Amino acid sequence: MAHAAPLVVHLIYRLDFGGLETLLAECVNRMPAGKYRHAIVCLTGYTGFASRVTRPGVGIFALDKPPGLAPMTHVKLWKLLRQLRPAVLHTYNFAALEYNVTAALAGVPVRVHAEHGRDASDPEGLNRKHNLLRSLLIPFIDCYIPVSRDLQRWLRERVGIPEQKNLLINNGVDTDAFHPAPAARDGEFVIGTVGRVQDVKDHAGLVDAFLHLRALVPEHAHRLRLAIVGDGPLLPALKAKVAAAGIQDCVRLPGARDDVAQLMQGFSVFALSSIAEGTPVTLLEAMACGLPVVATRVGGIPDAVVDGHTGRLVAPKDPVALAEALAAYVRQPELIEQHGAAARERAERHYSISAMVAAYTGLYDRLCDTNNLREASQACAE
Repeated sequence: MAHAAPLVVHLIYRLDFGGLETLLAECVNRMPAGKYRHAIVCLTGYTGFASRVTRPGVGIFALDKPPGLAPMTHVKLWKLLRQLRPAVLHTYNFAALEYNVTAALAGVPVRVHAEHGRDASDPEGLNRKHNLLRSLLIPFIDCYIPVSRDLQRWLRERVGIPEQKNLLINNGVDTDAFHPAPAARDGEFVIGTVGRVQDVKDHAGLVDAFLHLRALVPEHAHRLRLAIVGDGPLLPALKAKVAAAGIQDCVRLPGARDDVAQLMQGFSVFALSSIAEGTPVTLLEAMACGLPVVATRVGGIPDAVVDGHTGRLVAPKDPVALAEALAAYVRQPELIEQHGAAARERAERHYSISAMVAAYTGLYDRLCDTNNLREASQACAE
């Protein structure tokens, strides 16, 4: 009788609309079926985004973790892992990090941890307690996966992750689903962004930049639009800020949407005002749509955006600089086509979804071999 393929359990804080969650769904959906089975465990819960996981047979579990330390969550996870018997636990970001110890106690043979970015409260990754925990857990984790050179360097220099456990895997984008608009855009100049409305994205700063832009190019103010697509805890405050500024007629806040690829085709440029990032998936999607990107020079963004070639980079928390960079595209519309075409070419060449999935598959394969799991399941090599 053929053995079942090894199971990978993905442990995430919450399965909701976001870049990390999109990457997780893409990996699960696209990884060769004969290689690995998958399950997703959410420390808190999940939303309708779970429907993006279209691969048959993927279990999705919620541990309903309350705020705080919540030791019973470790017990719940231990019991679930003992029931599922995965070959691999793949945790995502700091909130899930400590549960690698729980997985070790539950007998999970392979444990990997991915760092996709840092929080607004610690954008440089300097929190000593958090970094101490990361260091203490090195023996429990077979591989750390940063998604940008910035994160890889930080793990090496600040946290002390050894080279053999520090593997860079670039995020990837579906360049078939995300592609340039087939026809020319209308007379509006739309500055668009997509992302969860939370403090690390600094959408309030983007609104301030939009106000500065209107003052910089008053002759174009009538056709300027700002579209902020996404939901999140700061959306009500952002709507209040827009209303207080009296710009409701030219700022669109539609919340979370399922038609992001189509919406991006209506943008003129893509803007990202984050104060910390890994390599944002929505930025790569915008590049694949042939959009120039105006973004902050943080995290892995400078790896993806070539200043002056595929977009413009500015300092974080500087709405005036962001407005001036956007104004260049308003005044010189030919730059939109030039930088947008270069962005598309760069996305295709360096950030393919197939390369990302192959890298994760190869990592699981290597760790299966190292831990003699291939012989146990006979499916790692199928």
